[in-house]
Amino acid sequence: MNVLVVGANGQIGKMVVEKLQEGKQHNVRAMVRKEEQVADFKSKGIEARLADLEGSVDAIQATMKDIDAVVFSAGSGGSTGYDKTILIDLDGAAKTIEAAEKAGVKRFIMVSSIASNHREKWSEDMKPYMAAKFYADQMLEKSGLDYLIFRPGMLENKPGTGNVKIGTETAIRAIPREDVASTIVSALDYPTISRQAVDLISGDTSIEEALKKLWLN
Repeated sequence: MNVLVVGANGQIGKMVVEKLQEGKQHNVRAMVRKEEQVADFKSKGIEARLADLEGSVDAIQATMKDIDAVVFSAGSGGSTGYDKTILIDLDGAAKTIEAAEKAGVKRFIMVSSIASNHREKWSEDMKPYMAAKFYADQMLEKSGLDYLIFRPGMLENKPGTGNVKIGTETAIRAIPREDVASTIVSALDYPTISRQAVDLISGDTSIEEALKKLWLN
């Protein structure tokens, strides 16, 4: 499978790219917005394409030639203002969804945020970000794409455990970014887990077993 990672220079995106490259089960392509990032990935033997989520749908679509699946892990980051949250986390996601449909991509995996589907749980300081995630997820759910939305808990920069909990209405708990990336990569091998949105937090079930349970349900 040919996989395009949008937001490949972000923390989760970079891990997804590296794990796909190491696994060699799929062909990975990184979408980034700076020439130096393209050069960096290419120096590691990873194909990379240049496109900006604030640019046109056509430019994003051009990175999807021969792509079977898109992983959207892009985000504006905590150091930017709410304007970038709207332009990247919401409009950038919407453009990528539109581009994927136009390009004939089937599979689309979205990295969202836990509780984004429950307005009553949004904290005041996170409302613009959560609203962006909420509406981006809705757009994906209303698209014709074969989607899988992961809503990870509070993200941690520590080594993954390989154990997670996947489901709906889970507690708002933390999860290492590495476990999110590993779950995304493993989910590519479960194409029958289709048109679902689930929470993703640390747990006591292996990633493979958790995905198998989701598939059987």
